[in-house]
Amino acid sequence: MTHNDMLRTVCGLLRGLDRASLATVLPGELAGWPYASLVLVAVDHDLSPILLLSDLAEHTKAIQADGRVSLLFDGTGGLDQPLTGPRATVLGHAGRTADDRLKARFIARHPDAALYAGFRDFSVYRIALQRAHLVGGFGKISWMDAAELAPPQVAGLAEAEPGIVSHMNEDHADAVQLYAEKLIGLAGSGWKMTGIDPAGIDLRLGGQVARLDFDAPLQAADQARKILVSLVAKARAAA
Repeated sequence: MTHNDMLRTVCGLLRGLDRASLATVLPGELAGWPYASLVLVAVDHDLSPILLLSDLAEHTKAIQADGRVSLLFDGTGGLDQPLTGPRATVLGHAGRTADDRLKARFIARHPDAALYAGFRDFSVYRIALQRAHLVGGFGKISWMDAAELAPPQVAGLAEAEPGIVSHMNEDHADAVQLYAEKLIGLAGSGWKMTGIDPAGIDLRLGGQVARLDFDAPLQAADQARKILVSLVAKARAAA
């Protein structure tokens, strides 16, 4: 596995998983002790993890005292020998944000979060990545820094994303279903698109999430329609 392959694997884990193990450093009576917890996560266009946390949670109290955190993205589920599978630990600084776009992206990824996202004790946190450590299996281990991980950005795509996602789900639900069935090989009906970024699209059906990467990254926001149409043609050909 080359270093570029490892970079792609880390990006794939962060984009493809909707939960992670969060490690923080406890304050107060247990100061200095590491604390691990399960969190739901979304990822922004620049690969920054996004969390929606309650002020009452122990991990939130820890972040407020010390913003240094790590997240473990575990891609070994379902493997007979989990230690042969990929997992990535990312390190970064977590900070509260009032950015409505990030909140909307999290809720799109986790629709049920809309039930409590407006509560006063819930806030959105963005994690500014510093480094990542990939274990891609035996002997496939590497550290990488934030500059290596940062994907190219496409001006205007993040702002256009809600409209694109809404349009696809409301007017082209059949196309989204084709993406899931024919291009990814997923079962079940009613798949929804939850996000689009320069590298691909995110899908969800109930508790399942899926990722469909583009053959080549978008270079401009107005390319989104063209590539989504081309994916429909590809899916129909596969059918």
